[in-house]
Amino acid sequence: MKKKLLCCLFGLCICTSSAFALDEALYKKYKNVSSDENIIKAVELLENTTGRYSKEAILGKNLTGKPMKIEFIDLSTINPMYANFDALGWKKKKILTIYINEKHKDAPIEALASILSHEAIHQDEQNSLNEETYAWTLEAAVWTQFTEDNPSLEEISHPLVERENVIKKLFLRGNYSSKYIHSFVVGNKGYKNLPERSFGFEELL
Repeated sequence: MKKKLLCCLFGLCICTSSAFALDEALYKKYKNVSSDENIIKAVELLENTTGRYSKEAILGKNLTGKPMKIEFIDLSTINPMYANFDALGWKKKKILTIYINEKHKDAPIEALASILSHEAIHQDEQNSLNEETYAWTLEAAVWTQFTEDNPSLEEISHPLVERENVIKKLFLRGNYSSKYIHSFVVGNKGYKNLPERSFGFEELL
């Protein structure tokens, strides 16, 4: 399932507008994911982007077969070393949870959608340099689509926007590929003990 997106990762899609209201049907649809309005809107934004697979994964089409839970929290309450992380994927028993740093509660929903597209790729206890490269490249591709549709997003002063702008530059520098993002991942100290490959990510993009 994880590889379904490979064929369209760098394709062009028309992004939806972030200006839409939530109705009772949407809250019901996301009842097992989150009740937070911005999180729901962010996931919905992925529908017409290369992050659509991540939206489906969040809603239950993942390795556990259950919806992922998403919430904003102080990540240091999980482990002090996570205090400055932007987001974290967590699996406990058969439940996948995406924790987003609470400092991003007021982030543009397009930036939240981008990072959620990344975190939804992590669906088991395994991880690898290939998997991280895939996830970061997808995040960059989604943010690139949003900012091509609305360039003013890049000008918003917010730490999550800064993150997205950095990886977008790597994505564009590599001509819409993972070339420089892979180097970024390999050079990240947090990933130094990861194997090169993991289940579903045997081959590098």
